[in-house]
Amino acid sequence: MRLGVDLGGTKTEIIALGEDGGEILRRRIETPRGSYRGIVDALGALVKRAEAELAGLGHAGPHSVGIGMPGAISPFTGLAMNANSTEINGMPFKADLEALLGREVRLANDANCLAVSEAVDGAAAGAKLVFAGILGTGCGAGIAINGVSWEGQHRIAGEWGHNPLPWPSVEEVTGAQTCFCGQRGCLETWVSGTGFRQDFERATGRALHGRAIIAEALAGESEAAAAFDRYVSRLGRALAHVANLMDPDVIVLGGGMSNVAALYERLPAAIARYVFSDRFVTPIRPALHGDSSGVRGAAWLWGR
Repeated sequence: MRLGVDLGGTKTEIIALGEDGGEILRRRIETPRGSYRGIVDALGALVKRAEAELAGLGHAGPHSVGIGMPGAISPFTGLAMNANSTEINGMPFKADLEALLGREVRLANDANCLAVSEAVDGAAAGAKLVFAGILGTGCGAGIAINGVSWEGQHRIAGEWGHNPLPWPSVEEVTGAQTCFCGQRGCLETWVSGTGFRQDFERATGRALHGRAIIAEALAGESEAAAAFDRYVSRLGRALAHVANLMDPDVIVLGGGMSNVAALYERLPAAIARYVFSDRFVTPIRPALHGDSSGVRGAAWLWGR
């Protein structure tokens, strides 16, 4: 049995997968805030309760545990880094979890878990090289090679959102916003769901939810349609940059903006314009497992 845990800012979820990838159990709790020890203890208790339930179903443990986390574990210090759940930054998160559970625990960035999930049995099942972008409150990405998370020497592979917008216009250079990381013009400030809403508000003075902007754009409202045009262009350039660098077999999109069906109609042409090839044929697909992909990918950190 494989247990996968998705540590989020507001909720933490656990899933148990059988050998065939079928879901056996799923539970969710609120993520403790403000206390590192509270987070570690809550994760330990969640795993132990799940294993007790599984034992009652005839699946005696202990089972493998994979955890999708914000940020990553530094290969140099063994401490957590780059997490927006700031309580765990600078702490021996992996070591403390392993001590609490009495076994090895595998951890990966939550975007890498998305890539693994979709590469193993999702929208990119069987593909060798998968790039999975998250277009939600923020903008991140994960990479899977043969169904295995690729993290890189510094554990920052896939930090797509903290690269600049490629091929910017003069207006985009002068209008670049400061990202939470301290740099200006990061992709996160342009192609995240938050960036889309903020761009619309700066251009129109109107504050609308992303779904409302898309609805207006599809209905032909000119300001919303212009905002969506800008978004498609920026996302197309951002993904063309990925194609030129990695040439993935499949691009998978997750997060709130990935639910906009019109993106998949318009992105191929927007990307092709900037790809250094005579044509662009890479499939672009929404995550098959949707919001469940991260927790499933955490379970698959132990392979098939």
